[in-house]
Amino acid sequence: MKQQSIVPSEIIEKGIFFIRGQKVMLDFHIAELYEVETKALKRAVKRNLDRFPNDFCFELTSDEFQHLRYQLGTSSWGGTRYRPFVLTEQGIAMLSSVLQSKRAIHVNIEIMRTFVKLREVLATHKDLARKLEDLEKKYDSQFKIVFDAIRQLIASPERPKRGIGFHVKEPAAKYLTKRKK
Repeated sequence: MKQQSIVPSEIIEKGIFFIRGQKVMLDFHIAELYEVETKALKRAVKRNLDRFPNDFCFELTSDEFQHLRYQLGTSSWGGTRYRPFVLTEQGIAMLSSVLQSKRAIHVNIEIMRTFVKLREVLATHKDLARKLEDLEKKYDSQFKIVFDAIRQLIASPERPKRGIGFHVKEPAAKYLTKRKK
């Protein structure tokens, strides 16, 4: 009989970001899942810094934090004022040795399962692309259109880049010109 998860994997997936080429979670998201205060989680990490080398946990730079604030949105009152720590999969696994609550253990297990599931999805995607390439080599150019169509379906859709700044649509200003007499 399958045990019901304490936190749905969809919620965990939404909290995973790709920063500095690594899949990471932010300290305040992890604290929320563990039902502890963010400052308590940070304090636990700082007290055990020897367990969290830079490839397990790092603090965001000001630029990274600013970019992230635009993505997450923050309120004018409350919200995150300090640059968050981010933890990699290994850092989150290490948290289980630092935080000893039952909830932390169960949530940690769910987070590890989610990371594994994401890795499997990525591996399947790469495997499918490799198989498609092998098939393309095997068959002649008649099927090129089919292979191109399949490749487009596999490819991640590119999001159109939004312009920076505030844009207003208004009619062009009419300027008076000097008339010849």
